[in-house]
Formats: sequence, structure tokens, C-alpha cells
Amino acid sequence: MKWLSSWLAFSILGAASVVAQQGGARGVAPQARGPGAEVSEKSSILILGVGTPAMSVERSGTSIGIIVRGTIYIFDAGPGIERRMFEARARANNGIQRIGPLFITHLHSDHTLGIPAMLYHVRDAGKPFTVYGPPGLKNMMTHIVAAWQEDRDVRVNGLEHRNPVGWETDVHEITSGTVFQDANVTVRTFEVPHGSWQHALAYRVETPDRSIVISGDGRPSDAIVDACGGCDVLIHEAIFENAVSPEYVKEYHTTPAQLGEIAARAKAKMVVIYHHAPATTPPSEFVGAVLSKYQGPVMFARDLDRY
Repeated sequence: MKWLSSWLAFSILGAASVVAQQGGARGVAPQARGPGAEVSEKSSILILGVGTPAMSVERSGTSIGIIVRGTIYIFDAGPGIERRMFEARARANNGIQRIGPLFITHLHSDHTLGIPAMLYHVRDAGKPFTVYGPPGLKNMMTHIVAAWQEDRDVRVNGLEHRNPVGWETDVHEITSGTVFQDANVTVRTFEVPHGSWQHALAYRVETPDRSIVISGDGRPSDAIVDACGGCDVLIHEAIFENAVSPEYVKEYHTTPAQLGEIAARAKAKMVVIYHHAPATTPPSEFVGAVLSKYQGPVMFARDLDRY
């Protein structure tokens, strides 16, 4: 049973990199990083997934990581997040040494299907799995934990009882205000309009060197403009009207041109387009539409990009 107990004790922070020997992605040097490696004082944004419900091999579900002094704070957990975390650890010298809390924008499946995998694989062993999100999150987490109750009973009480991971959860339902603060970040949340969802959140993250606003899903909102207010980085969704239907996009999402208007009004210093659709539309069309309304640097995010 030694192999099984070793698997149970395995965490993303101790993963050996086979992928690193095979080469990195998009020009990132494939460097291994041990626990004692130097940690940068500068924050880093890691794109873990830009996908919409229409996923592909290039696009995992929506997820953004912000790394500060070795801790990664994760915003949304779309399907495939655990795989992207292993790939990021293997391919990039990104300084991830600890897993911070998970913050959820809203309970759409493409933002939450990765939560069960995170509970098992993307967490620090021996610590509660801490997650913040809108009302309804506690009910979701209760059902996620219940779904694997028999599995946990076998692992904890059976021959695998040496398993050090545990599955304790610490769930916080939030709607607005400062919701988390430690020595690295201050996280503030605010509500945005997203179709018929009663609660959809966006986040502003203050790090030691910059301010970052993450939109989540939503149609154009003054709340984003106010929260950014000259922020260093605005990470915002952008969906063309032909991705689904003009009526749906109008109620639920922001077009690239509307994003340009928001960024200009908010005086954002840089825009990162994520959660973009249609996936077949060339990046230049997204960037061009934003630049038609906004004068500043615009990045079209792909999985595993870093800023």
C-alpha cells in the first residue's frame, strides 16, 4: 500500500516535473522550482483558464491566479484547474509555494466545476480548504463534500488512515466589502449584473506593487469603473454578440467595444481580455475592438499566460 499512501500525501507543491523536461509553452523556459527557491516580491498574474462553457484542449475552465511572495490566490475554479496548476508548476518558474484561498465570482458551472478537484489536489495538506463566494456557495460545498463521503471514509478510516490531507472546509458567503486580508493581499468584492443571477461578484485585489480588478461575468457596469479607478490591471471578460445571441450577450456579458469604454472610463493602466468568445474569432479582432475605445496596452489572455 506504500504507493497509495504516497499518492494520498501528494500535493501540487511537491509535484515532480516530467513536463518540464519536455519543453515549456509559449516561450516560457522550462525550469523546475524547489521549495527553497527565491520568491519575488512582485506580484504575478497567472491565467489558469480562459474558457467559457465551450472548452477545448487549449482552453480550460475560467480561473485566474495571483501570486504574491510564494502564495497563489485563485479566482474561480473552472474545469481543468488542477491540470493547469500542475502544468504551471512544471513549465514556469512561477514561485508557487503555498495555496491561498479560493474566491468564486458566481456559481455558473464553468466557474465552479473544478472545485472538487481543487479539494483533492490543489490545496495545502493539513489545512482547511478555504473558499469565498456568493450566497448559495455553502449549499454547493455541502453537496460537493457529501458526494465523496464514502471515498473519504475509506481513505481516512481504512488502510489509508495515514492520509494527512483531510477534507475540512471553511466556506464564506460574501456580497460586498473587504472579505480577506493578509500580509500579501487585500481582497474586496462587489456585485455586478449577470443576467438572472441574483448574485454575481467581481474582485479588486491589492498587492504590494499593484491593484488588480477581476470582472467575473457581467454586462457593463459602473461598479467595475468605480472599483478600478485607475487600477494597474483590469482583467475582464469579452464576448462578441455572435457568440450566442445578441439578446443573451446584452443581458449577461460585455462586448469587446464595451470593454474598451469601461477601461477608458476607469482609466485602467492595462487591460487583459479573458473568458472570451467565440473561440474561433482571431485575437486581433478582440484587441482591435477594445482599442477602438481605449488607449492603452491590451493583452489577449491564453491559458498559462503570465503578467
